[in-house]
Amino acid sequence: MKFPFKIKMITLGIAAGLALTAGVDAWADKASPAENSALPLQEIRQFTDIFGAIKSYYVDPVGDKKLLEQAVTGMVSGLDPHSAYLDPESFKDLQEGTEGEFGGLGIEVTKDGRNGVQVVSPIDDTPAAKAGIRAGDLIVKLDGQFTYDLPLSKCVKLMRGEPKTPITLQIVRKGEKKPLTIKLVRDIIKVQSVKSKELPDGLGYIRITQFQERTVADLVKALQSLSKSGHLKGLVLDLRNNPGGLLDAAVGVCSQFLPQGSLVVSTKGRTPDSNKEFLTGQQLHFNAPAGASPEEAKTVPMVVLINPASASASEIVSGALQDHKRATLMGQRSFGKGSVQTIFPLAGSTKDSPTGIKLTTARYFTPSGRTIQATGIVPDIAVDDTPEGNYPSFNIREADLENHLTVDGAPAEKKNGNDDAAPEDDFDRPAPKLTYHFGDDSDFPLQQAVHFLKGEPVARSKPVSGRKAAKQAEVSPGKAGDAAP
Repeated sequence: MKFPFKIKMITLGIAAGLALTAGVDAWADKASPAENSALPLQEIRQFTDIFGAIKSYYVDPVGDKKLLEQAVTGMVSGLDPHSAYLDPESFKDLQEGTEGEFGGLGIEVTKDGRNGVQVVSPIDDTPAAKAGIRAGDLIVKLDGQFTYDLPLSKCVKLMRGEPKTPITLQIVRKGEKKPLTIKLVRDIIKVQSVKSKELPDGLGYIRITQFQERTVADLVKALQSLSKSGHLKGLVLDLRNNPGGLLDAAVGVCSQFLPQGSLVVSTKGRTPDSNKEFLTGQQLHFNAPAGASPEEAKTVPMVVLINPASASASEIVSGALQDHKRATLMGQRSFGKGSVQTIFPLAGSTKDSPTGIKLTTARYFTPSGRTIQATGIVPDIAVDDTPEGNYPSFNIREADLENHLTVDGAPAEKKNGNDDAAPEDDFDRPAPKLTYHFGDDSDFPLQQAVHFLKGEPVARSKPVSGRKAAKQAEVSPGKAGDAAP
């Protein structure tokens, strides 16, 4: 099959959501590996028989376009959680997500086939985040309509709408005996990709919420500002709840912290075009000019914060910095989304009415050759959400998604490791009382990162055993300089 239009290789943060992302340009003018293989005639005859039966006997008339579109949707979506048919609305939603501005509530979601829609990550400073919606929440109703039997695309459309219009969500949350009813007002979501602030003792804090077109440029500005103010003696890079984004932007971010020519990530697929290595300093889209960041950015002691909602491009960055021993990772094991998707615009697609398919075309690997797919990135130091433990959550990861890709030889996912409480434990213990926003003065993992950089003891989490929450243990990881190469 040949596609006459330009395509894009992308790294999607979570199975699907209100913000989708795209990246490295490629071309689809080469024949596919299976182009000359024989057609499965028996299966094609079966398809036409089913098509004819529906046309002739279904209780209501169904148009050819609808039937064929539904067939394509099922064919692609059944491959894995990240492949999908893109109708014009979905195609435009994807483009809006890469620009960092779109309409809706401000949440990344995926489909839980048994219960409804799963919140993977609320986006900072959006109606959803301000209303207190958490990663792991289950949305069971949207304006009174049950979500469990609706496709994800339909649920997303219900949550989207004109700004300033209301919507009521019914949410099931671990630790709560009754469903929560939350009323929101839709708004234009403008995602600020990079946030920064000065910390005491010459330390700096930078949070990347998503990897977008302007992420690298905004990161450089933040590093320059921290350097000028004398707050780049130690750095905390916060990638918690970051669902991913542009692959080029992830490489560009690593280029600010690693020497030129360092391997960031490699991709492996069935076609030669899918087998690539991405190095710092490459002239990719959205890279900052060479030498734009202050020199100390490549040597300053660093801590990277991750959690179960850190995915895709976030895992590329954290895995690269960990493999190169450039930073110490703290928090909880990441989501485990280690595959690359490519957008193939379809024949007949136009600028006003674009259609295509989003197809998984490769797996990606860290510089040391580790797979992230269905395993995630394990932090060097496990730290809970609060001193009392983690917030109760229906945590979902790549390995929990139906039809998720596996990698031969990859270790089995641990269900009850340092960062995962056993399911029954969440219901048996009260939720921690401490609440905070990422980066504020009460942010417990951030406090531990600062302790580490200052060479002070860190409150490290322990594995959950039985029905008792683990107690905190004081550990001293060493001086800040230990994190630098």
